[in-house]
Amino acid sequence: MLFSSFTFLFQFLPATILAFAAARLHSPRAGILVLVAASLVFYGAWRPVYLLLFLASVATNFLLGLAMEDPLRRRAVGLCGVALNLALLGFFKYANFLLDTVHDVSGASLPHLDIILPLGISFFTFQQIAYLVDVMRGAKVERDIISFTLFVAFFPHLIAGPLVHHAEMIPQFKRERLGRSARLAAQGWAIFVAGLFKKVVIADNLAQFANPLFAHVDLGGSVPTQWAWLAILAYTLQIYFDFSGYSDMAIGLALLFGIRLPVNFRSPYKAVSIIEFWRRWHITLSRFLRDYLYIPLGGNRFGVGRRYINLMLTMLLGGLWHGAGWTFLIWGGLHGLYLVVNHQWRDRKRRWPEGAVGQAAAWGLTFLAVVIAWVFFRAKTLLGAGQMLTSLAGLKAAGTAYVSDGVVRVMDLPVLVGEGRLLLIGWGAVMSALAVALLLPNVPQTFRYREYRHAPESRSFLCWRLSLGWAVLCAVALAISLFGMWQRVEFLYFQF
Repeated sequence: MLFSSFTFLFQFLPATILAFAAARLHSPRAGILVLVAASLVFYGAWRPVYLLLFLASVATNFLLGLAMEDPLRRRAVGLCGVALNLALLGFFKYANFLLDTVHDVSGASLPHLDIILPLGISFFTFQQIAYLVDVMRGAKVERDIISFTLFVAFFPHLIAGPLVHHAEMIPQFKRERLGRSARLAAQGWAIFVAGLFKKVVIADNLAQFANPLFAHVDLGGSVPTQWAWLAILAYTLQIYFDFSGYSDMAIGLALLFGIRLPVNFRSPYKAVSIIEFWRRWHITLSRFLRDYLYIPLGGNRFGVGRRYINLMLTMLLGGLWHGAGWTFLIWGGLHGLYLVVNHQWRDRKRRWPEGAVGQAAAWGLTFLAVVIAWVFFRAKTLLGAGQMLTSLAGLKAAGTAYVSDGVVRVMDLPVLVGEGRLLLIGWGAVMSALAVALLLPNVPQTFRYREYRHAPESRSFLCWRLSLGWAVLCAVALAISLFGMWQRVEFLYFQF
């Protein structure tokens, strides 16, 4: 069930809010039970059979946690639990990748398994692994199955994050009062609408310029340089507004029930270094990779060389977490290499031009590096990534590309009038989206959420407040978003 669907907005969400409000009149526990039931319905709506798999995963990890109360068995049980979770994720996400790789290397005739990836398996598996590891490290075992289930299943973050930590979620579920108020609900709804607008109006329209062109190069075609740059920049902004839009909607929905989720994006395209980029992009994943992979590998405790190896391993595995394919592995490896170079530059105290010129140069280099890496993230094949990079470099642009009915056509003809207009529209959309990403405050800043609540810029006229003007703006943004929902474009992280 998509957040950007009429079924969710006009059936599931109102019914859940009303049932939750009614249950809370009886007791806080009743309200939590309603949220658990609603979250399970939300997950099972896509493929009910996978709800059984999800429940089995939650029950198994909960029981493993209970078994770890015995100090003598804690480590053995914890390692077994981590292995079981990784095995589940490995089968559904990586089995065919491994079989195809063995086939390509050895030529052996191996079957291709008919596997449909369960929704959100990467997210709920990692969250439960983090729980088991924390218990191994001495964290308190959760004995309330209802709170544990809601920690994993809470529908706002279930499908695409943010990746939440049990210590920041379960205590909220156990509070006698969830801090609900009319102001908090209004803030949550406004944040949800902002995220919906980012996804439906900005990201989905940018997809019209990225998807067909990448589909074309994945088939071995080439496109002119101006179209190639349009495609990759459109995708660069599409994935940001799509994924951050989902995270904003998750935050807004949680606030409707008095729950606060962590911030997942802080204007990543404003970063002036790759290190800063990863402190701003998918923040909860970066936190997980740092705490449960980079630090256990040794972090920076065993010298500079080992630190760089750990960085590379962390980013390579982070790339594979995003998807089972060589393109994702290369994407992770590129970012690992970027981070190594960035840390070497800092460690050796290399000088960089100061002032506005230096900052602009640092931003441009960082943004270009991120854009080039996105080629591998977006292309479905190595052939497609190679074709796109070749076109970006202007080395293979013999024809004219244009989009018609969602299909890219390449013609050795002069630019058509209609194509020229479409190219102009595409670049206008990209530049407008880039201006929004760079010049405006992000959603947590605008709505004074969490750490931005008392920030100096919170007094700006751009910041949300409970007023008629903001209510009208929210209503207009919602109306525009509803009009654009006919496209029904799934979230990029929907089946992940």
